[in-house]
Amino acid sequence: MRTLLVANRGEIAVRVIRAARDLGIRTVAVHSKADADALHTRLADVAVAIGPSPASKSYLVADAILGAAKETGADAVHPGYGFLSERASFAAAVADAGLTFVGPDAAVIERMGDKVAAREVARAAGMPTVPGTPGGVAGVDEALAAADEVGYPVMLKAAAGGGGRGIRVVRDAGELRAAFGQASAEAEKAFGDGTMYLERFVTRARHVEVQVLGDGTAAEHLDERECSLQRRRQKLVEEAPAPTLAEDTRRGMTEAAVALCREVGYRSAGTVEFLVDDETGEFFFIEMNTRIQVEHPVTELVTGVDLVAAQLRIAAGEPLRAVLPEVPVARGHAVEFRVLAEDPARDFLPSPGNVGRVVLPAGPWVRCDTWLEPDAAVPPFYDSLVAKIVVWGADRDEALRRGRRALAEFSVAGVPTTAGLFGELLDQDWFTAGRFHTGTLERWLAEREESA
Repeated sequence: MRTLLVANRGEIAVRVIRAARDLGIRTVAVHSKADADALHTRLADVAVAIGPSPASKSYLVADAILGAAKETGADAVHPGYGFLSERASFAAAVADAGLTFVGPDAAVIERMGDKVAAREVARAAGMPTVPGTPGGVAGVDEALAAADEVGYPVMLKAAAGGGGRGIRVVRDAGELRAAFGQASAEAEKAFGDGTMYLERFVTRARHVEVQVLGDGTAAEHLDERECSLQRRRQKLVEEAPAPTLAEDTRRGMTEAAVALCREVGYRSAGTVEFLVDDETGEFFFIEMNTRIQVEHPVTELVTGVDLVAAQLRIAAGEPLRAVLPEVPVARGHAVEFRVLAEDPARDFLPSPGNVGRVVLPAGPWVRCDTWLEPDAAVPPFYDSLVAKIVVWGADRDEALRRGRRALAEFSVAGVPTTAGLFGELLDQDWFTAGRFHTGTLERWLAEREESA
């Protein structure tokens, strides 16, 4: 691997370019019109314009990206996360062009990207799954019959979905009738597939995921992350390890994740996601993300493993045992705060605009993954993530204290962000005690708004 094209933008493009540089790999950035002067374009050895500002006309155009690879002599493509990262057709097109796709094979992406098919694979690997329909449902009448069998409340989910889109929780037949068409239409628009399936809704659920690495034959886990603090099914705070998680639950999840990787011959970095019933301790497979995750830095800080570098080395043909000679032992605790250009005082309204002065946190055991610079612009065309503030401590209490300091140091003039909200979050007893589930943050936000 001599030249790597990074088929993405923002902080993940910056992150991948830096990892490649550390390995002595030449880098190519692609950019839309809006990102012509973005940080990732200036860090790369070469930058190629691939289209107008909207992602649908630039970062989602596979032919434009492959054309840039051919133009610059790239021999590998890293998709980052989002955009084309989990499109089996893109991975196949990269391979067909004679290039190395930094990720699993297209067949594995297709197999694990379909949530219904992935559940069948998980069952074959002996992994518990949330009770629900074995496949997609043909329409609302079939969904109603299935819900009667599964038992309310149920969750409607897009078979081809991710990122919280196409999901609805319904508590009775009337809600299901009202929600089905809307959820299916949302899934069709987002993923080109409106197929829905049902699964039981776990009322007090935690969202815990296991980081994995595989080379197609061998596989290993790098422990788990807690991802339960979500708003509208979008993660806002992640940490490793998961607080208050029973050791037998942790062991069962990590062993199941490795078994799944071996079942599908997984190659690259990936994440196996679970729901944990906070009342019973049961865990259930929900999906596998066949790419690097936004929250990967917390795993890096507790294990000392550069996951992006590991992806690149595995893609270049190195066996897992060369990349990971010893199974890493997690040390300490890490927390990530996703800072968004959104206004919490206005129902998290996205806030694109020109940025003035920028102050990023630093100091011992503080990491800030960002593309932000003074006088940059937050474009209105993409995800609102502007920075990830990640901290490490010898234990969770120390990590949270360090997080408080880092958040206080962070400052961006010109656009509102969610950084201040996290400062408030750190004052909540339920958060500092690690007593929360996937519904806790939204409930706190609603109570906060009512008392304002």
